[in-house]
Amino acid sequence: QNMNIQVEDIRIRAILATYRKRVPVTEGYVEVKDEGTWKQICDKHWTMKNSRVVCGMFGFPSERKYNTNVYKMFASRRKQHYWAYSMDCSGNEAHISSCKLGNHLSGTGKNSSCDSGMPAVVSCVPGRAFAPSSHSGFRKAFRQEQPLVRLKGGANTGEGRVEVLKNGEWGTVCDDNWNLVSASVVCRELGFGSAKEAITGARLGQGMGPIHLNEIDCTGFEKSVTDCKFNTESQGCNHEEDAAVRCNVPAMGFQNQLRLSGGRNPYEGRVEVLAERNGTLRWGTVCSHNWGTVEAMVVCRQLGLGFASHAFQETWYWHGDVSADDVVMSGVKCSGTEMSLSHCRHDGAHVSCPRGGGRFGAGVSCSETAPDLVLNAELVEQTAYLEDRPMFLLQCALEENCLASSAHNTSLTSGYRRLLRFSSQIHNNGQSDFRPKNGRHAWVWHDCHRHYHSMEVFTHYDLLNLNGTKVAEGHKASFCLEDTECEADVQKQYECANFGEQGITVGCWDVYRHDIDCQWIDITDVPPGDYLFQVVINPNYEVAESDYSNNIMKCRSRYDGQRIWMYNCHIG
Repeated sequence: QNMNIQVEDIRIRAILATYRKRVPVTEGYVEVKDEGTWKQICDKHWTMKNSRVVCGMFGFPSERKYNTNVYKMFASRRKQHYWAYSMDCSGNEAHISSCKLGNHLSGTGKNSSCDSGMPAVVSCVPGRAFAPSSHSGFRKAFRQEQPLVRLKGGANTGEGRVEVLKNGEWGTVCDDNWNLVSASVVCRELGFGSAKEAITGARLGQGMGPIHLNEIDCTGFEKSVTDCKFNTESQGCNHEEDAAVRCNVPAMGFQNQLRLSGGRNPYEGRVEVLAERNGTLRWGTVCSHNWGTVEAMVVCRQLGLGFASHAFQETWYWHGDVSADDVVMSGVKCSGTEMSLSHCRHDGAHVSCPRGGGRFGAGVSCSETAPDLVLNAELVEQTAYLEDRPMFLLQCALEENCLASSAHNTSLTSGYRRLLRFSSQIHNNGQSDFRPKNGRHAWVWHDCHRHYHSMEVFTHYDLLNLNGTKVAEGHKASFCLEDTECEADVQKQYECANFGEQGITVGCWDVYRHDIDCQWIDITDVPPGDYLFQVVINPNYEVAESDYSNNIMKCRSRYDGQRIWMYNCHIG
């Protein structure tokens, strides 16, 4: 018979002073809530497999040995209240409710006894628990070589689409046979606990590129999901079947150090931080100088509210708590992967904020879903070519500043410019539509192109030499966003013509063909040689996305003065 125990009905209670101070607790008695009373479990039938399951539930990758003598001394001094059952786990369960109920202890009801035994203790390996990847302490505690698996497109720590590295290329996993046992192998490999949920049907967004694994069959004890049995044939699988996971992560209490105040709903408001000032904890605001989408992403993740949809540098329209008007945090600069705002770079105790807090405190709005733009790298490689275009055909482009500065000295009648042209096809693989930051009132009419442009900076096109210095750049000043084409079952929503709504729908792509104005880099002044060609989408993070790491595409290119070769184009 399986146990029917909810997550909130089991806990690890720290007994030793060393562990009582720690958040989260990694070692202590395993206790079960029985009719409103917390009770210990007798250790007579307790196994390391049981410990593994309990540690996994609390977000820890595995169990470890502990000093039994200390606990024996402790147990002998106190009367214990024992739960009436033992438990019998095989070790690959994601939750103890999947384990079998073991022997009934001697004694009855409230007076179950453990004879000469003592309360069961677990000690868990912290894994990723104590700090995000930006902390050096984490790297020491959980050093891993180049990981073979990663999670993408998830709003919170420990969730996302499962991607696997094979033959130097990241690819997805098909959801056929995808279950909690296999999902738990992924979670533990990444230093989290067991899986809370095995997600199917690309619910956390579709990936791109190859589908590496299909029909995965894990025992639950593998070190990596790549060690499980699987079918290398992924016929019949497509990215609509990409597998994802939600892992058990340790309760760090980060969400108690931050709050949103004054918003119209729980998903928005002025950011207020709990900080220590003169020995007391108090709430205060965050300086909004240089506050942007990446910082807002960390706030929304820390509060468990999903992705950021907007970052605000003025919050006078949200009346926060007046007693929290003072700035307690300034100079915040995040990389975007942090689990807490306090892990981002900031000024520490020396707060500096010329505009002050109050109405200028940083604010955010959060959303459960976000878009995710990815460029089709293959198409860039296939469509790149050179064109020598006469200056008299480039008047419009000159007005829009799409040529290198030397073009102003080129003869309009006999001169020409050498243009590296290519097509770009930008997919929205996320869970919500990509919409420009500016409303219609701020769109700019372009006479040359006869339509409105909604984003001043949407992509950067750059040619770099091999040490990373820019030698030429595209000056495509602004963009009109629309659904050029969509997947079979998706309806187009956005088009540029007739002052239409602009954006890119989930499951659609926006194509900028190689033969349109400004879809090029002017390389007239570039000498022959080997270069890196780079495209960056949404470079200023103006619009929030679920994943910025796939917004960069790079190619190797060789230019001999007459022709150009583009090769090895890849995302990231």
